[in-house]
Amino acid sequence: MKKNIKQIFVASLLLALIAAPYLAAADSSALENLKNTGESGSIAPYAAYSPGENDIASIIGLVIQAFLGLLGVIFLIYVIYAGYNWMTAQGDEEKVTKAKDTLTRAIIGIIITVAAYAISAWVFDKLVTGTGILQ
Repeated sequence: MKKNIKQIFVASLLLALIAAPYLAAADSSALENLKNTGESGSIAPYAAYSPGENDIASIIGLVIQAFLGLLGVIFLIYVIYAGYNWMTAQGDEEKVTKAKDTLTRAIIGIIITVAAYAISAWVFDKLVTGTGILQ
């Protein structure tokens, strides 16, 4: 019974982390920026206000987008590495535990990265629109 409560708690926590960007993005502009980030030709929400210009916001947005892409690749490599170690453990509990730990750390890392990106994108959007700098 205790294990089921723990699983329900972890599942609820993961669901809350997944839903956090949608809850934080109460207005549609921030949500659209998050949805458009992965599309080709789109830019990060940090630079969404000056597309095609060589100002500091565009450069920072492109650097952040490149960094997040690199983190995604690193996450994928860690997941494949952990899966390979798990499949080749051949029943060795120490190797299986090490593979599970690697997978857990990779997932926690990507959750923290995505949550930090969503929060910072929301904050920057609110700073720009709330101060009336750009209309």
